[in-house]
Amino acid sequence: MMLIPTHHFRDIERKPEYLQPEKCVPPPYPGPVGTMWFIRDGCGIACAIVTWFLVLYAEFVVLFVMLIPSRDYVYSIINGIVFNLLAFLALASHCRAMLTDPVRTYTEMAFTLLGGSSFPEKLDKPVSGRNKCLLGAVPKGNATKEFIESLQLKPGQVVYKCPKCCSIKPDRAHHCSVCKRCIRKMDHHCPWVNNCVGENNQKYFVLFTMYIALISLHALIMVGFHFLHCFEEDWTKCSSFSPPTTVILLILLCFEGLLFLIFTSVMFGTQVHSICTDETGIEQLKKEERRWAKKTKWMNMKAVFGHPFSLGWASPFATPDQGKADPYQYVV
Repeated sequence: MMLIPTHHFRDIERKPEYLQPEKCVPPPYPGPVGTMWFIRDGCGIACAIVTWFLVLYAEFVVLFVMLIPSRDYVYSIINGIVFNLLAFLALASHCRAMLTDPVRTYTEMAFTLLGGSSFPEKLDKPVSGRNKCLLGAVPKGNATKEFIESLQLKPGQVVYKCPKCCSIKPDRAHHCSVCKRCIRKMDHHCPWVNNCVGENNQKYFVLFTMYIALISLHALIMVGFHFLHCFEEDWTKCSSFSPPTTVILLILLCFEGLLFLIFTSVMFGTQVHSICTDETGIEQLKKEERRWAKKTKWMNMKAVFGHPFSLGWASPFATPDQGKADPYQYVV
């Protein structure tokens, strides 16, 4: 009798309602390169709008209550440039974190494995077995019988399937109930950026928390100097608004700055620690067993911010070049 080689196919969660064959349909063509990523979540959109409103409110108070009415022009110009630059970088980082796919986009290899025939640049040579490294986003619904057979898995090789989005689940991936798909190296879903923080947008999220913390600290320092200045002189001369209105606006800004300075500083610290230890927030919470290669802290930083070290690390407009920094890949 001739034995037929088999491979193991495991469901991460055995829930019958998620395992119906009709729900496992091939994913659609991912669209042209550069397609904007956006999560249509009401709570996340509201939080993102609130974030922009709070930054613009701080801009209004800093400019029209403290800097423009000041008679010290050098002080106003220097602080105005610094604050506006930091605020611009914070909002730019927020946009990149919100509109960037948290997992690297599709590649020719990923789409070829999905059986796409209309992809513009199809691979010339077939790739099979453990050499099939999917560098792209975890596609929904790719755990079909045809797709599994096309992988030409070795006998005894285990493939994991997410029963919620019916996709082949790579190592270090977790399903997000808001994004409704598996996110590789998912740290957490942040409503303030209306997106998951994953391997592809973590840099922008870290920059967002850093710049928000910096403008919060800068605003608090300017509020302190402004209060001292107004106490020494006439309140009616230190602002274009009435004294009660000025006090209310400054107190609100002080409360906002203190709150977000603490919050974003803690988030920034936890994110940097997570990057250096190469362990996401979810992995720490679930205390998952470490199955991936251990790297130095510097290599982990380059894997997120790009290689080599440059001023681009602090720029939300510089896309990390992870090609030389040994980017994480998963094998099926």
